[in-house]
This record gives sequence, structure tokens and C-alpha cells, in this order.
Amino acid sequence: MNALSDVAPIYNPPLEPCLSLLHRDADFLVFDKPSGLLSVPGRHPSLSDSLLTRAQKKYPTALIIHRLDKDTSGVVLMSRNRKAHAFVAAQFEARTTKKSYIAEVWGRIEGEEGLIDLPLAIDPDNKPRHRVDTDHGKPAQTRWQVIGYGEHTTRLRLFPLTGRTHQLRVHMKAVGHVILGDEFYAHGAALAAADRLLLHAEHLSFVRPDGSSASFTAPVPF
Repeated sequence: MNALSDVAPIYNPPLEPCLSLLHRDADFLVFDKPSGLLSVPGRHPSLSDSLLTRAQKKYPTALIIHRLDKDTSGVVLMSRNRKAHAFVAAQFEARTTKKSYIAEVWGRIEGEEGLIDLPLAIDPDNKPRHRVDTDHGKPAQTRWQVIGYGEHTTRLRLFPLTGRTHQLRVHMKAVGHVILGDEFYAHGAALAAADRLLLHAEHLSFVRPDGSSASFTAPVPF
């Protein structure tokens, strides 16, 4: 282990509530993850606290099916058995689940809705940040819809049609409207405008193993 890896990252996840459970049944657990908490443990021992580790203390068979960035809040789905996990994980892979997010972004976006279609890739000089990369990036599409306006901001509902890392954050930066409080991609007034990333996974829907539909919503905390 090198000297850099010995340095503990700064990580102060919220302790209350320990878990915010939206739904529980024999197959699934649905949580409202707070901003600042990792979805799964990080590599460094100081990053062991996460939504998954907290859930497994109470529900030992819980397995996470998808993730949110540490600073993004909202709906996270976990399975309670292998059959349910495989069934819904396949839907995430095939992009047949339906997801929507709420974001507060800097500046006024003209128009009511639109589509951002820009390929994304890791920024090799600024990991873990990502960037638009038209030569080597993977396809990424985000649909947006205006909800309302603040004095210097726009509130959006975002629909990721693909699932790239930091997709919503990089796409909004690319069109000139960074998400407020984004420590990776915002600067100046847009960064100072909020004490957290104003991005929330509001809604998730999928099909259960028995063929019925399931839909869950987490209240927007900002």
C-alpha cells in the first residue's frame, strides 16, 4: 500500500436517520438514501459506512441492485433473495426500469423540455470526474423537463435514458447549467448556492418477478 492510500478520505456521513425505509416485502427493500452517504462501502476502511452495510445489519440477505452517487439522495432498491435480484438487475441492464430525478441547476433554461445526447467517459487527468468525449465516450442520453424557476436557477425533472457514471451531473455541466452544490463540476456561485448536491432520485419503477409493476417515490428534500 502506498502512502497516498494510507491517508483516510474525509467522510462524514449523516447518522440520523440510520435507515429511511420506504417499502419492505419478501423480495425487496426500498430506501430513501440521504445525501452524503455512500451506497456501498469504499475501499478505504474509513469508508465502510454505507447504505448497504447499514441495511445488512438489519436485513442480512440484502443485496444492492443499483447505486446512487454519495451526494445524491433518493430511491435505492435492494433485493432480499437471489431470484428477485437477478430478475430486476436484468431490467437495469436492459434499461427497462423507469427513473426520474429532481435537480436544481444554475441559470435559466429556455424551453419546456429537451434531450441531451452526448457520449461520456472518465476524465483521465481528473479522476473520478467524467467528461463529454465524442471520440471514445460511451453513448449517454438524458431527457429534461422544466418544473419551475428561481431567481437564478431552474428546477428540472431529469430522465436518464442510459446509466453512465455522473451522467446527469456531466450532461448538465455540458449544456451550461451545472447542478447546484456539485463539488465536482460546479464553481463559484453555483457551488456556493447549496450546502449539498441538489440532485434527488425521486422515482423508480420496475416489474416484479410475478409480473406485477412496482413504483416508488421519495419526497424531495430541497
